[in-house]
Amino acid sequence: MKRRNRNIETVEDDAGMTTTYHRHPNGGGLLGPGARVEADSFIGATTYVEAGARVGSGCRIGRGSWIDRRATVGNHAFIGDDVYVGRGTVLGSWVHVGSHSRIGAGALIGRAVRLHGDTLVPEGARIPNAGSYSGSSSRTRKSRGPESRMAA
Repeated sequence: MKRRNRNIETVEDDAGMTTTYHRHPNGGGLLGPGARVEADSFIGATTYVEAGARVGSGCRIGRGSWIDRRATVGNHAFIGDDVYVGRGTVLGSWVHVGSHSRIGAGALIGRAVRLHGDTLVPEGARIPNAGSYSGSSSRTRKSRGPESRMAA
């Protein structure tokens, strides 16, 4: 059940527990209790930023995404539509996450990493700074460009 106000929405789950979300002024995304999002970031209207999560300055988070509890999104990050960022995950500044990606709980994604659309990053994964990655459900690999394909 949902009760609506212009800037507040209360959601009741199947067990009868309620959570009150506040709408972010830039985009209208829903912010859970204790979530901190900088005013100049854009949060899509159907996106949830859960309790204790933090989103830095100059970010854009697309529609239908979910930033789980205690996750951190660094400054100037771009997160596409329908992306899940797991509980306690840390995304560095200037990270780009393509639409429909899933990042498992506790992952650490370094500064300026680019995750292609539909990437699956396993729980607890560590991806170092500044690279382009595509992943699978079992591992994440680095795309090194044409030079690496020519070697061997």
